[in-house]
Amino acid sequence: MGTSTVTLGETIWDLPPLILHPFNERVPPAALLENSRAALMLSGLIPEDGTEREELQRRLTAGRYAEIRMLFFLGKDVLRWIDQCLESAERSRELALAGIARQSFAELLTGSPPPCVKDKLIRWGVADYCSIFRRAIGLNALFASPPELHALAGEFLRNYHRYADGLYLCYLEAEPHLAIGCKNFRFELYASGEYSRMLESEWEGE
Repeated sequence: MGTSTVTLGETIWDLPPLILHPFNERVPPAALLENSRAALMLSGLIPEDGTEREELQRRLTAGRYAEIRMLFFLGKDVLRWIDQCLESAERSRELALAGIARQSFAELLTGSPPPCVKDKLIRWGVADYCSIFRRAIGLNALFASPPELHALAGEFLRNYHRYADGLYLCYLEAEPHLAIGCKNFRFELYASGEYSRMLESEWEGE
């Protein structure tokens, strides 16, 4: 199992757009900030404010769990897009013979997205998009539905990002695949509301 490299020349293939839906977790930004502060206090990176350590641990757990759920739902969107890309690639004889697999598109998104996608993510404030998408894919490789809080071990909750990184690597190694990049593949990124408005505008113009 592993990655293969095939020269695809100068041909450019257009892939389906990646559409990201909003999270419906009802977690206010202030709560996320408090959870992040609790993690920093417990690790000694900022001074404690007198809050009981048990309460800090509770906030840390709540914050980690909210992050896991948000990444899980993000991963659902990403895996849906990967399946669409694979269906598109299978319609091309050249790509079908080249060794394209789901992992090819996962690496495209996390390692070599088109500049327009990278720029948009940065404008959205998502600087570390590589890690976010990798962990979203990794968590979806393990869970079929959002896990309940009581089903997750404390060790996993505290360090889920390391486990999710490892799960992503396992996902990549699960099937031989062709490494691809934005030189040959391009796609657009949209928030679901933005994409809906764009379609409505196109329909109105017909």
